[in-house]
Amino acid sequence: MEQSTISDGSDDEFPPEKRLEAPNYRLIKAGIATIPDMETLQECVAYENAHQNRTQILRRLKWKAEELREGEE
Repeated sequence: MEQSTISDGSDDEFPPEKRLEAPNYRLIKAGIATIPDMETLQECVAYENAHQNRTQILRRLKWKAEELREGEE
C-alpha cells in the first residue's frame, strides 16, 4: 500500500476520537490544547456530545474556542 506524503494541512492523524478518548485526562487536555482551528474544534464538540458528553471536557473545549477566537482578532 502506498501512502501519500502530500499534506493538505488537515489534521487527519488526530481525529476527535483520538483527541478525546485518551487513556488519561492529561492526554485529553493535550489533545484539546493542540486543536489548530475552529473546524477541528467543532468536530470535537460534536463527537463529545454524541459519545461521552462530559461536562469537564466540554468546558475545556469552550475555553479552547475562546482562545481561538481571541487569536483571530
